[in-house]
Amino acid sequence: MKKNPDEKLLNNQGSDTIARSFSTRGVGLAGISGEAYAPLDLPTFVPGKNTNTGSETDSSPDDIPFAEPKRIDLRGIPPYLILHGGCLAVYFTGWSWFAIGAAVFLYLVRMFAITAFYHRYFSHRAFKTSRFMQFVFAALGNTAFQRGPLWWALNHRHHHKHSDHVDDKHSPKQFGFFWSHLGWLTDTENLSTDYKKIKDFARFPELVFLNRYNLIVPALYVAGLAATGWLLETFAPGLGTNAGQLVVWGFFISTVALLHVTLLVNSLAHVWGKRRFDTGDHSRNNWLIAVLTLGEGWHNNHHRYQHSARQGFFWFELDVSYYLLKLMERLGLIYDLKPVPQRVYDEVRELKKIESKT
Repeated sequence: MKKNPDEKLLNNQGSDTIARSFSTRGVGLAGISGEAYAPLDLPTFVPGKNTNTGSETDSSPDDIPFAEPKRIDLRGIPPYLILHGGCLAVYFTGWSWFAIGAAVFLYLVRMFAITAFYHRYFSHRAFKTSRFMQFVFAALGNTAFQRGPLWWALNHRHHHKHSDHVDDKHSPKQFGFFWSHLGWLTDTENLSTDYKKIKDFARFPELVFLNRYNLIVPALYVAGLAATGWLLETFAPGLGTNAGQLVVWGFFISTVALLHVTLLVNSLAHVWGKRRFDTGDHSRNNWLIAVLTLGEGWHNNHHRYQHSARQGFFWFELDVSYYLLKLMERLGLIYDLKPVPQRVYDEVRELKKIESKT
């Protein structure tokens, strides 16, 4: 793909020295340009024709060939077995309103890190931010136990390139619902990161470190929860919580819920919902998933134009992640949020005209 000649990876600081430096100066000034991952060229809309945004063919999704079936790889099961099994410890730790509240709060915070940064920033370059902020949210997203930011982004870019086709790693149409939801994560072939394919972020050693040693941050997160639970049990016993209880609710239960809701975008959002655009795949808009994921459920919208920071294209499509990104923009933490192009809204009007005539 041809690069934009005006492309710069660092705002106001074009040197590789600053890009490699994690000094205070580099952190404060090194804004990352969203042009490093060049947007796909979108076709001009023609009423009644496919508006595919980058998958392998412009044919109807019903004409997509099928791949060979996949099998669960037992070697990839233990991490998820431990994660789900840890939830059963609630039988021993019990519950408290504080622990439940912490689980919900940590679910929401980490869901935002996944949807806004792992997805919209690292995968699609939908806005720009400083090197420091990208590291903070990469680490925060890492607490969600969804592997490293570069692995996540690389696999998601691959999904958009091959959506619901034979090479899509988690298509429910190709491999069934369970495989697209969780099975693909057990396949050891899917666990490596080809850093040559994500050069725009692999140039930052701190992100590569988080990606390679992706269990360090979750371990620190669990230790922090345990320490907080112990302190609260000691100095605020009226809250009725303790170290074990906070770990079970704040990590195991909260993380399992977060994992499965995130994975619904791969599975359920390609099976159930409405299709506003003919994108050449089975992506769908699903309001329930949008509520649970803070806006990721408008999946058909997203497959029509993947580089927008906004996935709920209209005011009535709830997109909490986008609202929070706008707030962060006002605070100066991020900038240059990519909008939905006017031509996409023009397509919607044309589609409504066609529907009104039929």
